[in-house]
Amino acid sequence: MIQTIRKAWGIPELRKKIIFTALILLIFRIGNAIPVPYVDSTLLSNALDSLSTTVLGLYNVMSGGAFANATIFALGVQPYINSSIIIQLLTIAIPALERLARDGGEEGKKKIQSITRYATIIIAVLQGWGYYELMKRYGILTVQPNFWVFLVILVSFIAGSAFVMWMGEQITEFGIGNGISMILFAGILSRVPSVVSMIYSNLAAGQMKWWAALLIVLGVLALIVLITWVNGAERRIPVQYAKRQVGRKMYGGQSSNLPMKVNMSGVLPIIFAQSIAMLPATIAAFFPAPKEGTFGYGLLQAIDSKSILYMVIYFLMIIGFSYFYSTIQFNPVEISNNLKKNGGFIPGFRPGKPTADFIRKVLNKVTLFGAIYLGVVAILPLIIGKAVNVPNLAIGGTSVIIVVGVALETVQALESQMLMRQYKGFLG
Repeated sequence: MIQTIRKAWGIPELRKKIIFTALILLIFRIGNAIPVPYVDSTLLSNALDSLSTTVLGLYNVMSGGAFANATIFALGVQPYINSSIIIQLLTIAIPALERLARDGGEEGKKKIQSITRYATIIIAVLQGWGYYELMKRYGILTVQPNFWVFLVILVSFIAGSAFVMWMGEQITEFGIGNGISMILFAGILSRVPSVVSMIYSNLAAGQMKWWAALLIVLGVLALIVLITWVNGAERRIPVQYAKRQVGRKMYGGQSSNLPMKVNMSGVLPIIFAQSIAMLPATIAAFFPAPKEGTFGYGLLQAIDSKSILYMVIYFLMIIGFSYFYSTIQFNPVEISNNLKKNGGFIPGFRPGKPTADFIRKVLNKVTLFGAIYLGVVAILPLIIGKAVNVPNLAIGGTSVIIVVGVALETVQALESQMLMRQYKGFLG
């Protein structure tokens, strides 16, 4: 990766893109340090420490710690990610959106992008309002709550979320890689020094054994190796194209392949499953803690992130969402029809329904392996956290898979840009 960046730095156009991306990420980090008015960030940070195993803890990790400090970028990219997922699901459920995505071309993509932006603002309003009510409930505001305080805090959160979305789009257009992914990457990576410092201080104070710290380090390294290995894995189905004559020219007669990525749904199944699995604990955090020995206390222990029941349900939900997202992104019938229209066929299978059935069968097998892989990545930090008694590791697998995935995608984007600029052509 370092070698790729060094080579890219030698190309003036790519150097400008790298500098632009770095400046945008610097602005994002500066915004993460500017708190909104009327909020005691120390009290808020202490309150959210007790909620680290809930959805709010996941939001804090995704925002790079800004959520726990109530900065102007506290909502981060979460509203945009949520709106993108919702619009993607609605594209399948609403025929008009499906036609717009499939047949609208570049203009259709722009309209869907515009709808996603409006949905981002609506979700930011709802999340900002909920965040304000949380701070008011815990007595974290430095002044008496009133409409003006509510308006200032809410507008600050909405404006910050909209600005983060805009910065992500600027990186995508003028920088390197996917902008939203890069901002997410920077936010998660910014927490690494504080995590290392926490482990070191716990070791120095004798609160953590040396073997526990070693187990955490080895677990993270094992996750990085596994994610790197699986990220580029794909199943290639051979495709042959029949020869056809158009006028005086002969087309086709070539062999190609149909690639299926093992992890085609990315980290979305983990985020979705984690948000739903953490929802009961998040709701319970807003009510008084039940007494030991009661049904409520037993229920809370059963749905705790360290319980075996939670891990089993979490693992099964990841597998379910993996299949769900693979069916959204990869339609065997549509691919079979496209192959038939272009004169392509899979050797040994007739065009039409037999081809679609074969593609669906292969897709199910590939998705199963990818789902198990995502489940292992998500469950391994939970097991290590249970062994060393560190509950915050519950969201570690999500962070590692995002960081490694974005790093690999960025390197691939840089390499493709370099290849495009260094290619001399037939006459070079």
